[in-house]
Amino acid sequence: MLLFLSVPQPRPPGARTRVGAARVVRWRRQRLQQLRRLRGLLRGLRGRPEAGSRRRGRMALCGQAAGAASLPSELIVHIFSFLPAPDRLRASASCSHWRECLFYPALWPQLRICLRVSPAEQPRLEFLMRKCGWFVRELRVEFAAENYLSGGGGPGDGGGSDTGTGGEDVESLQLSTRWLEVLRTYLELVLCVLVSIRNNRNLQKFSLFGDISVLQQQGSLSSTYLSKVDPDGKKIKQIQQLFEEILSNSRQLKWLSCGFMLEIVTPTSLSSLPNSIANTMEHLSLLDNNVPGNSTLITAVELERFVNLRSLALDFCDFTAEMARVLTDSNHVPLQRLSLLVHNASVMHKSLDNMPNDEHWKALLRKSASLRVYIMAFDIKSEDMLKILKPSIPLERIHFDSYITCVSGAIVDLISRQYDKFLTHFILMNDVIDTSGFPDLSDNRNEDPLVLLAWRCTKLSLLAVHGYTVWAHNLIAIARLRGSDLKVLEVTEESIDFDQGELADQDVDPVHNLIEQVCTVLSPVSTYHADFICTSVV
Repeated sequence: MLLFLSVPQPRPPGARTRVGAARVVRWRRQRLQQLRRLRGLLRGLRGRPEAGSRRRGRMALCGQAAGAASLPSELIVHIFSFLPAPDRLRASASCSHWRECLFYPALWPQLRICLRVSPAEQPRLEFLMRKCGWFVRELRVEFAAENYLSGGGGPGDGGGSDTGTGGEDVESLQLSTRWLEVLRTYLELVLCVLVSIRNNRNLQKFSLFGDISVLQQQGSLSSTYLSKVDPDGKKIKQIQQLFEEILSNSRQLKWLSCGFMLEIVTPTSLSSLPNSIANTMEHLSLLDNNVPGNSTLITAVELERFVNLRSLALDFCDFTAEMARVLTDSNHVPLQRLSLLVHNASVMHKSLDNMPNDEHWKALLRKSASLRVYIMAFDIKSEDMLKILKPSIPLERIHFDSYITCVSGAIVDLISRQYDKFLTHFILMNDVIDTSGFPDLSDNRNEDPLVLLAWRCTKLSLLAVHGYTVWAHNLIAIARLRGSDLKVLEVTEESIDFDQGELADQDVDPVHNLIEQVCTVLSPVSTYHADFICTSVV
């Protein structure tokens, strides 16, 4: 049903003069023509037959214009604004006019793209960035090479089919060829993104995330392949120049994140950022362990320009005592979130001697009372973690991920004693290939460290364990200690171990029985997945 309201029109200017009278006549004639076209459109939509040849002719002309294609662009954009992105794409297939309205800037203020590093993604990315790159305000791009490699045997999976003499050489050659193709495609995709937004002055949030599996499984091997793909370094230099150009052209940038992106950010990249933008930046995240030697992506002197930072994410070896002092200056706003990445590659090549001591952390906490720290540690030795974990760190979340070095029970016990007032998230991952020998944190201990963690850390809301042995009775104890305050308890089924007495007394599946006991303690609202015990409160 269409409803039209008659609104009194203002009197045209200059109506009392002769020239003004002529303008009024033309204005009324135009208004009459518009009303006639509108009346014909209504008749066409209603489908009412008209008498007379002139009316039928008029009706035929109006009927040709009636339909979805005749709607004004503003109305189509308004309709699109109520639809989710998939429905917009489907609706745009109606006609070319609707397809032109699909990429109206107001419809795409935010754009989040998850890309598989594959040649098939390139034409789609080019089309999307050509349409939206010049006006999008918030852009987040994630590159994932792991899924692409897993189809043909990723690094370290031993997926080669050749055996016997020469089998390993063939498998190594196939893997090398795959990685060369991945990195070649990676460079093209990154170039596509950066070229499309180089002149976007409306960009407010810009985030780039590479595949962390490249960092974990390949290390410096990725740089070796990169030199084969781009031997003269022209593409890498072009990418770095484009990134600096984006920073220098920005006028509204408040959020900048670049994590695990090979060879994009350099120690001189932030110098391209104008002072007016650096002074208003609220979030800065620069995570890249490929910086050679003692070079850092940001120095304490550079950090002095970022007086409005609320959130900061850096490599732990780059966060020095001088940086902690800069953040305590009176001209800086209180920092709310500090995320630190600790990786064995960085610890091996960079010294921990310049890291903040306990007094620096106390001063920073006095300046920023609401500061919370998130630490992500990859393959860090226990002796290095003992140096890093200062008592005054307001540690809220910690994530351990290991491929070689396992976390000891002493480290878990230290965390539960020092950060009992702050800790809310504890994630323990051990990605070993041999599932028959998971390490047991409770060996030679009267109490399991994870049980003590649940007892001491009263704010603990998430506990995830993978690749470490967890005894069934300890899981029940953790659930009883934290109760409904523990929102997520996630343990892989392979990690659970049972006492022989528990297995002998049960006629049903022990894992299923354990799930029921844990869920009953935590909350009646729970879910179970095939590979996980995952108990959550909605």
